[in-house]
Amino acid sequence: MEAAGSSSSRPPKRRRPGLRPSAPLEVAGARTPYMPSLCTNSKNPSTKCYGDRFIPDRSAMDMDMAYYLLTEPKKGKENEAVVSPAKEAYRRLLAEKLLGSRTRILAFRNKPPEPEGMLPQILFETPTSSQTKPTKQRRKIPQFAERTLDAPGVVDDYYLNVLDWGSKNLVSVALENTLYLWNASDSSTSELVTVDADYGPITSVSWACEGQHIAVGLNSSDIQLWDTSSNRMLRTLRGVHESRVGSLAWNSSILTTGGMDGKIVNNDVRMRSHMVQTYRGHEAEVCGLRWSGSLQQLASGGNDNLVHIWDASMASSNPSLGHNRWLHRFSDHLSAVKALAWCPFQSNLLASGGGGNDRCIKFWNTHTGLCLNSVDTGAQVCALLWNKNEKELLSACGFVQKPLTLWKYPSMVKLAELEGHTSRVLCLAQAPMAPR
Repeated sequence: MEAAGSSSSRPPKRRRPGLRPSAPLEVAGARTPYMPSLCTNSKNPSTKCYGDRFIPDRSAMDMDMAYYLLTEPKKGKENEAVVSPAKEAYRRLLAEKLLGSRTRILAFRNKPPEPEGMLPQILFETPTSSQTKPTKQRRKIPQFAERTLDAPGVVDDYYLNVLDWGSKNLVSVALENTLYLWNASDSSTSELVTVDADYGPITSVSWACEGQHIAVGLNSSDIQLWDTSSNRMLRTLRGVHESRVGSLAWNSSILTTGGMDGKIVNNDVRMRSHMVQTYRGHEAEVCGLRWSGSLQQLASGGNDNLVHIWDASMASSNPSLGHNRWLHRFSDHLSAVKALAWCPFQSNLLASGGGGNDRCIKFWNTHTGLCLNSVDTGAQVCALLWNKNEKELLSACGFVQKPLTLWKYPSMVKLAELEGHTSRVLCLAQAPMAPR
C-alpha cells in the first residue's frame, strides 16, 4: 500500500533521447514567447511570403555566364606563365565587352515593390555627346526672290533657250537681238553683243565649261563664239543648220547644236572644218539638248514629242550622212519636249517635261530604257532643274499662277510653290556653287 502523498518506489520511466513531448511544457505563472510563422496563409493577396534562406532564382540566372565566372580565374592562373601581354589585354577587353557590369553568379528574388503612396525615384541622365543623335534641321525655303532683274524684251517663245549661268558666276540673258551679262558677284551688268535684225533674234545661249567662252545661236542659223574676257567674237559657225538654232550644249571642246531642221550636230570648235558628227532622229525642231554628267550620253527633245538618248561613241563620223542609231527613243510624251535634266546623284536618271498637251514630268532609266515614274503637273512644263545639294527637282511651268514648284524626289511631294513671275517661266539656270 502506498501512503497518500508519498512518492512511488518505482523508478521514473526514462524517455528515449532526441524525442520531444507532444505538447510543450508549461510552467505555472509563465507564458511561452510568441513565434511568428515564417509563411502566413493569409487571404490578403498583398501579403508576401518570404523564407529564412536566400534561395537562388534559377529562372533569372545565366548558367553559362555563371560557369564562365567560376572557371575563368582558374584558367587564368593555369596559363599565367604563358599568356602574353597582348593576349591578356585582349582577354580583359573581351571579358569587359561580354560581361559589362555582370559580375554576380547567383540571382535572387527581386526586391519587393515600393509601398503605395510613395513616389518612385526618377533619375534623369544627361546624354553624352556620343549618345546624342544630331537632328537634321528643316531647311527653310525662301518664298520671295533674292534679286529681281528687269528683262524687257525676252522673246516669249517656248522653243528657245535664252538664259544660262556660267561657271564664273556670270548670267547671260538674251533680250531679242542683244545679249547681256550680269555678274552675280558684284551685281554689275554689261552688254556683250547686239546682232543685226537680219540675223536676230538670239535664239539660244550656252556657256562653255571653263566659263569664259559663250556660244550664241541665231535665228539666221548662224552660231557665234565669243570670248567674254576680251569681249570679242572668235568665230562664226555657218552652214550647220538650215534654220534657227534653238538649243546648244557643250561637251568639252565639242559644241552640240540643235536646229529647227531636226538635225543635231557636234562641232569641234578647235578645227577649221568644225562639223564632226551628226545625229538624225527628230522630225521636227530640236528644242532641248543636255549632255549627261559623264559626258557619255546626250539627251535630246523635240517638237515631234520625242526624247532620244544618244551614246557619244555611236555618232556618225560622216556628218553629211548622219545616222539614226539612237540608244533609246521615248515616245510617251504627248507634246513637245524642251525640259531635260540629268540627275546629279544618279548618273542614269533623266527627267523630261512635256508641253501644254502633255503637262507631265517623266523619269527615265537610260540604261534600261524604262520609264520609272510619270507625274501630271497640270501645266505646260517649260524647264527642269535638279538641286545639287538635295534630292529635289524644280519645275518651271507656263500659264499658271505659281509657275515654280519644288518637288521632293522620289516621292514627288510638293515642297513649295514659288510666286514672283507674272508670266510663264521659260528657262531655268543654277548658280555654279549653290550655298547649302
